[in-house]
Amino acid sequence: MVKCIKLNEELEGFDVAPAKGELGERIKQNVSKKAWGMWVEHSKMIVNEFRLSMASPEARVLMRSEMEKYFFGTGATAPPPDFVPKATP
Repeated sequence: MVKCIKLNEELEGFDVAPAKGELGERIKQNVSKKAWGMWVEHSKMIVNEFRLSMASPEARVLMRSEMEKYFFGTGATAPPPDFVPKATP
């Protein structure tokens, strides 16, 4: 269990860091699996809407920066103005 920095609740955490390096360890210690799932969905929007290629080193640096902001900084990057979220069933 972890006191989730994103959701401000005591929730299930990770046994292993979900990302590499110091950022991954910070996430393991401070972020719940539920909040990580929210990040995964948000990251898909970033990749798709900004047409990023994750093969690009620049895109990977951008995504790590966005991950840092999402969990520990100013929050999520706003989607592009024409973004339309998919309908939830």
